[in-house]
Amino acid sequence: MAVNYFYKLVLVAVLFFLTKWFPTEPIVEQRPDFLRAEQLLEQGHDEAFLELGDTLADYPLYPHLLYEWLKKHLQKTDKVADFLSRYEKTRYAPLLRAKWLDYLAKHGRWKEYAKYYQGGENAARECHYLWALHETGDKQKALGEAQRLWLTGVSQPQACDALFAEFMQSPMFGSDLIWQRFELAIDQENWPLVEYLRRLLDKTAQKTADFWLQVYKNPYLVKDSGLWVSNDAMTGRIFAEGVARLALSDVGMALQLWDGRKQYLSLDDKVIDKVDKKLALVLFSHRDHRAYQRLQQVRVPDDKVREAKIRAALLEQNWQHVNEALISLPWAVQQEPAWQYWRGRALTMMGRVQEAQTIYQKLSDDRSFYGFLAADKLGSGYTIGDKPVLVADGQFEALLKQPGFRAIEEWRLLGRDLEARRQWWFAIESLDKERLMIAAKLAQQWQWDQVAIMTLVKAGYWDDVALRFPLRYVDDVRRNATRQNLDPAIILGLMRQESMLDSKALSAVGAKGLMQMMPATAEQVANKLDENWLGDQQLFMPAVNIRYGSYYFAELLQRFDGHAALAIAAYNAGPNRVAKWLPVNGHVPADIWIETIPYKETRKYVTSVLSYAIIYQHRLQTNGLKLKNMLAELSGN
Repeated sequence: MAVNYFYKLVLVAVLFFLTKWFPTEPIVEQRPDFLRAEQLLEQGHDEAFLELGDTLADYPLYPHLLYEWLKKHLQKTDKVADFLSRYEKTRYAPLLRAKWLDYLAKHGRWKEYAKYYQGGENAARECHYLWALHETGDKQKALGEAQRLWLTGVSQPQACDALFAEFMQSPMFGSDLIWQRFELAIDQENWPLVEYLRRLLDKTAQKTADFWLQVYKNPYLVKDSGLWVSNDAMTGRIFAEGVARLALSDVGMALQLWDGRKQYLSLDDKVIDKVDKKLALVLFSHRDHRAYQRLQQVRVPDDKVREAKIRAALLEQNWQHVNEALISLPWAVQQEPAWQYWRGRALTMMGRVQEAQTIYQKLSDDRSFYGFLAADKLGSGYTIGDKPVLVADGQFEALLKQPGFRAIEEWRLLGRDLEARRQWWFAIESLDKERLMIAAKLAQQWQWDQVAIMTLVKAGYWDDVALRFPLRYVDDVRRNATRQNLDPAIILGLMRQESMLDSKALSAVGAKGLMQMMPATAEQVANKLDENWLGDQQLFMPAVNIRYGSYYFAELLQRFDGHAALAIAAYNAGPNRVAKWLPVNGHVPADIWIETIPYKETRKYVTSVLSYAIIYQHRLQTNGLKLKNMLAELSGN
């Protein structure tokens, strides 16, 4: 008995010593209480939750707990107001404010609504705010702002009904606003809204609206000269809209009718310019030989028209036109790598080789698709320009001491990755460029590749190559590259463009995983590989996704005779669409073909993947890829 007592004394002494010299981090002891508080909250034990919650007031995730409780007790005005004041710099303040605003609107508490509304909300809350102004005495401002919310082609939420009802009874409202919104609704093909607006018109105007809809649904009616004898502005406007609509299915007929009749109709310059621009851009999207001339005739060109004019000249392979179109760009835009490259190409083809070489020499220092093309023109090596972000001692620690980052760390330690990432994007909003760069390096340490890349982009820093182009899943990539006779750098380039190497990536259309495979395509590949298809979730497994994505890309490469640019374009836009973009006759250099891809997204996709492949080659310390070898000239049938 005495021995046991002796050992107990020794144990107490040891624990006292350890606690004194190696104290337990309080935050570690609070985590079980946090989890218990969550459980009590879920079970509805408010009294026990509040009692336990009081002991967690200094815990990094306490604002989360309090928010979760308050959103169920919005009637507790003082506590909500106190939270919004005390925790205004947390990500939960705007979340709670939004819920409270909805609660105040539901109960008609407009004075409080106007006080706590901060702007930047959705249309429903903005309408409620304007109604709050209306109900608290500032009717003029409320109705003045209502016009902006009215003029949209989308249907506004029910929260706007009372405001719009008052607006439509005010002197500010008239039939011209109905017609403006009618046109916007047609552009959006919002037929319920179109019909609602039609009913607001008088009987005579409704007939005009019906005619407009007829022309929209059957634009070939613009051919009927008997329908366009009136010389009023509305007839001219409907004719113009009909021509623009017809251009989508028969651009040749649209051009003929527009050129033949527009001078006989009442059309203001704005409408004429809109249709001229539309017809020219449709011609370009169809790769029509008339595109350059029509784009040249657009009286008020914007950036889209100016760039289309360059690409239309490239389709012609008329280098004088290319040069003229490039010179018409604003000076700052001319300095962009793409247009510097094409300036060099145009000068070369016009015989001004020395000037072109000077441009290529400067451009070859740029780590981009066009910089790599310029290096190939010079026969020089590629410039990668790797300048990693340097983190000084203590900078990570200083960042992690900030309340927002302490919360991120807690969510990570609790295994709540989604909450951790949500907190991340809120926490970095207030960081300056230097601290954003440090945050990006922290995310890199945590192996949050996508988050690290996007954070560095937010910082506007591009030269930390290892961070921006992480080497992950390399064993699987190399294994499948060998199986499919592919260069591993191209697979990594595809993965980097598709998902930023996020194995859990999910697109809006349902593409999944590292190589963003569509489930239907992946299932077909599984069958070809004689593998059991176990469902979409397989695509979140890196080994499976890389295997199927590599196989599919190899198939595309085979379909397009080994032409990497075509296969990459097909991976993004689909092989059938790419086949339609191939030249019908003659020869087209691959760089011109890429630059004139009708879809901006696919054009950017191809140039990105090809440049990323070159960068990943550098990261893999190999040297088998050259852009010029992947860009063989395309021949028509």
